[in-house]
Amino acid sequence: MKSHQVVKACFDKQSPKQIAEDIGVSVSLLYKWSQPVGETQSGAINPLDRAVQLNSVAPDNEVLHWLCQQADGVFIRDPESAARAYRYMPATNDIVRQFAALLSEITQAALDNRITEQEATAIRQLWDRLKAYTEGFVTACEEGNFAQIRGLPLPEPPTDSGEPSPSGIDCR
Repeated sequence: MKSHQVVKACFDKQSPKQIAEDIGVSVSLLYKWSQPVGETQSGAINPLDRAVQLNSVAPDNEVLHWLCQQADGVFIRDPESAARAYRYMPATNDIVRQFAALLSEITQAALDNRITEQEATAIRQLWDRLKAYTEGFVTACEEGNFAQIRGLPLPEPPTDSGEPSPSGIDCR
């Protein structure tokens, strides 16, 4: 879906006049945002397009992370499953292993009945890695590329050396 279509879809739930009033812009500008932009189109670059532009120059998708936080969510980049080394059984075992590592981290952090900022950060990092890895696996399943998955080399398991594994997955 294009950004102008997203803006226009907002009109299904609320009147353009009310939306314009709520966000402090004119109705005509709101309508311009809901139209395609181009030489032969009369639309105007909308805030969604600007957010994408700003994110392209921000380090580490900070704009997207912030936007997701404002919507009570988190941003996780979709992995390119074909480029990942997934094999069905080892990947499912790795997901279980990573989940166990997450639960272990949570258990260790909660032993004193409080969780420090550093412990919360470590838990968040493990959770985000688990979600990203699992999303890649689920995407590979949805694409049905099991033949391709079986033909790819399996990533090295994580080490306990403190260094992330070559696959980027750290199960400490």
